[in-house]
Amino acid sequence: MMWGTDNEKSTQVEPTATVLDIKSLFHKSYPKWYPARQSLRLDPKAKCLRDEEVLQMLPVGTTASFYFSDLGPQLTWGTVFLAECVGPLILYLMFYFRLPFIYSPKYDFSSSKHWVVHLACMCHSFHYIKRVLETLFVHRISHGTMPLRNIFKNCGYYWCSAAWMAYYINHPLYTTPYYGQQQVNSGLYIFLFCQVGNFSIHIALRNLKVQGSKVKKIPYPTKNPFTWIFWLVSCPNYTYELGSWIGFTVMTQCVPVAFFTIVAFVQMTVWAKGKHRSYLKEFRDYPTLRSSILPFIL
Repeated sequence: MMWGTDNEKSTQVEPTATVLDIKSLFHKSYPKWYPARQSLRLDPKAKCLRDEEVLQMLPVGTTASFYFSDLGPQLTWGTVFLAECVGPLILYLMFYFRLPFIYSPKYDFSSSKHWVVHLACMCHSFHYIKRVLETLFVHRISHGTMPLRNIFKNCGYYWCSAAWMAYYINHPLYTTPYYGQQQVNSGLYIFLFCQVGNFSIHIALRNLKVQGSKVKKIPYPTKNPFTWIFWLVSCPNYTYELGSWIGFTVMTQCVPVAFFTIVAFVQMTVWAKGKHRSYLKEFRDYPTLRSSILPFIL
């Protein structure tokens, strides 16, 4: 099979070659554009071809022309995830320890008298440390890279949200929840329950994937009770994540936390619906009882 572009002479490759093989050949001729930076299409308006697609399975004859576009500098998803998590962790602690120039000078390096403030710091830190460790040791990320420019948008959202909620929770004039210790405990129990549930789902999804393989499977409940929610929703990791932030909102009774929870719910719903549609499209026997993120509702 022959392939080429308007600016390069045709090159012969095997019909069993993949799109990634074509990208590698292109990279040899143009070192600036490494495979992750390339987008190849059969038509300018068509979707970008996936790396694993085989040439002989594409709607082309003995010759094929690809339309190339530069995706720009790329970062690995793992790097982006780490940046998203480490930033909020550090920023929140800066407010917790009341570093200079944040509050009035008389409060520099002082400590809150309210136990819920310290508890909130522990929970927030636990959440992001958990995410960092999951990124390093649990997640098997199917997407290799993302554009460098996206890290500013992603990190901006997480970092600013963390700073906003940390400013008010750790503020010297912060007032404790209206219903006192009972409300704090209720929020804490919800938070911890959902954190364990979220971790359980991530482990189940990891065990579903084989290292280096892109074969997709339907996730099903395991012996772990926290995974039984798979009977009802397609993306229980988002369900538990939402529950964690609801618990944190109840525990702190802080408006910025509630706002962050609402925005996160909207975004996770979009992701969950997309994943749910993908499951329905790829698997004919996909369980029809499942919703996207909220059982029987959404």
